[in-house]
Amino acid sequence: MRIYLDHNATTGLRPEARAALLAVLDQLGGNPSSLHASGRAARQVLDEARERTAGALGVHEDEVVFTSGGTESNNLALLGAVRAAGAGQGLATSAIEHSSVLGPARRLEREGRPLWIASVDSQARVRVEEFGAALEDGRCALVSVMAANNEVGVCPPLDELASLLARARRRPLLHVDGVQALGRVELRLRERGIDLASFSAHKVGGPVGVGVLYKRNGVTLEPLMYGGEQENSLRPGTENVAGIAAASVAIECAVREREAFAARASKLARDLWGELGRQIARVSLLGPPLDDAARLPGTINVLAHGQDGKVLVMRLDLEGLECSAGSACASGSIEPSHVLRALGLGDDDARAGLRLSAGRVTTWRELQEAVDILGRTLGRTDATSGDSARL
Repeated sequence: MRIYLDHNATTGLRPEARAALLAVLDQLGGNPSSLHASGRAARQVLDEARERTAGALGVHEDEVVFTSGGTESNNLALLGAVRAAGAGQGLATSAIEHSSVLGPARRLEREGRPLWIASVDSQARVRVEEFGAALEDGRCALVSVMAANNEVGVCPPLDELASLLARARRRPLLHVDGVQALGRVELRLRERGIDLASFSAHKVGGPVGVGVLYKRNGVTLEPLMYGGEQENSLRPGTENVAGIAAASVAIECAVREREAFAARASKLARDLWGELGRQIARVSLLGPPLDDAARLPGTINVLAHGQDGKVLVMRLDLEGLECSAGSACASGSIEPSHVLRALGLGDDDARAGLRLSAGRVTTWRELQEAVDILGRTLGRTDATSGDSARL
């Protein structure tokens, strides 16, 4: 039996989303921009998907932009908003953001725009007060933070950040990367004054290749591409109607099931770490405590002291456990995770993070088998010495 604990990377297609995908593929063949009957039928499916997505997010359908995924949504939000704000305008973000946020942020910095990066503490909690310098400068057009970190599962204090921005002399736009949070964490986009938010369908059981950008009415973005009027001229090109229809169903299901999933996934993560900490030698838990409200349900990052993350992932894969290292692979070698380094870890430890993430279909039996595999691979704690290490 193979154990899949990499649901933060992607999760399986939901039956409801698969049914919606096949229905559109089987029944429709028109371009939603065409005026004939087939085109109008495709347009109706697209409109219904936009309404369904907007309803799940608690926003207006005119505020939903469909993209190719979370990376494109993040790029469109950051590059689009800051460039639309004019020359000399910049942005602020944190040190533990996804590369699809830090990448465009650095691109804007190379254009000569100011960039502020807030640090985090040893549990990956963003130091919100550090955004104050950007707000006082007057050239910060956008603040971008994750609603939930993909590696260590920390959730920043969005209410505190929104309050800080509301008191600013010149309030910047607030963008939230909600890719990992959707269906797990309550977002409250309007209530928190969030102006832009990015999502990805395949993280919640939708198809790969469909993303969503929430853009509050009144927010101006400069598009990344040109040559068509689709998605209010923000994302030209014929829409992926079947994928979008399936994505909207998956998003609706994930939001509807959020509370039940969060409770179950949180318990699985607590029980998993309880067994790992008891049975496995030399492991530490990264991020906030598992009972902390700032913790993403179902995600743990284990620091396997003295291990090379990439090698460890391959060894575990051979044993039947699929998970991921807490760092990125590049050119055949593993680079230290920028997230783990931001926590204050050295390069060796920043290469040793192991992310285990549960999904809606994960069972306790699978987690027990995962603990057994990890025990055989990493070595078990001597029950008489009690030398299991924890942070």
